[in-house]
Amino acid sequence: MPILDHVTLTVGDYARSKAFYEKALAPLGIKLLMDFGQACGFGRDKPELWFGTGPTSFQKAEQLRVITPMHLAFSATSRAEVDAFYRAALEAGGKDYGAPGVRAHYHPNYYGAFVLDPDGHDIEAVFHGH
Repeated sequence: MPILDHVTLTVGDYARSKAFYEKALAPLGIKLLMDFGQACGFGRDKPELWFGTGPTSFQKAEQLRVITPMHLAFSATSRAEVDAFYRAALEAGGKDYGAPGVRAHYHPNYYGAFVLDPDGHDIEAVFHGH
């Protein structure tokens, strides 16, 4: 069983982020599954990654002043999928943060690509196979 059920990120522009992630995550088989207008959930089978502009019921005003960039790594099923994610994310308006390639300092078969989303979140697709 995974240790996390879902993650929620606050974004600066809901429509921009939703459009970006719909395109960037499509090559990984991750799609928009729920949309509540200013919050939405992405996943393969159930919403595991949520975005919203806030405030949510659990956030206070001081928590929304600054968006602290986070790193999110998405599982890919092949190197080709990592490459497709990278191209799609750049075409969707993301910024290069590390082209697809082996990151042997993690392990010999670690193949990943990194892109900054519209709010500066560092998103990665990674394949751990051969």
